[in-house]
Amino acid sequence: MYSREEAKRIKENFWTSFGQYMSVVPSSDGTKVTWVNYKTGIRYLFFRMEASNKVAQIAIEIANPDEGIRALIFEQFQQYKMLLEEELGEEWIWDLDFYDEYGKAKARIFTEIRGVSVFKQEDWPDLISFFKPRIMALDSFWSTAQYGFDIFK
Repeated sequence: MYSREEAKRIKENFWTSFGQYMSVVPSSDGTKVTWVNYKTGIRYLFFRMEASNKVAQIAIEIANPDEGIRALIFEQFQQYKMLLEEELGEEWIWDLDFYDEYGKAKARIFTEIRGVSVFKQEDWPDLISFFKPRIMALDSFWSTAQYGFDIFK
């Protein structure tokens, strides 16, 4: 078992390594992008990657505090579902009523893998192989679809 500080340091090391690995990869528009902290340009809309001791997830997270706006943004993503799944090459889980560990309501579109741990350095290649193509596919999707979300800026 790791202390809180050790766990934090290991996670920081993983995300730093992932960020350095991805730093040479341009966005689908050919511009430089910070993959670990991807900017959608829409307030309360995030592309999140998370890794714990049991699971890794990548998600489109809609965190708008207004339930109606959150539902509208989710509905807008549903309009783009075919394009999104075409870019991803897979189906993701759609959850309009997700609550995070703090009880905050969000909507999420996500996928995950289980049986990997950010705390095992030997799992890092599997984590990178999971995250890299999916965050790049999200970027490619977003380069086309983002204009349909301008109303939410």
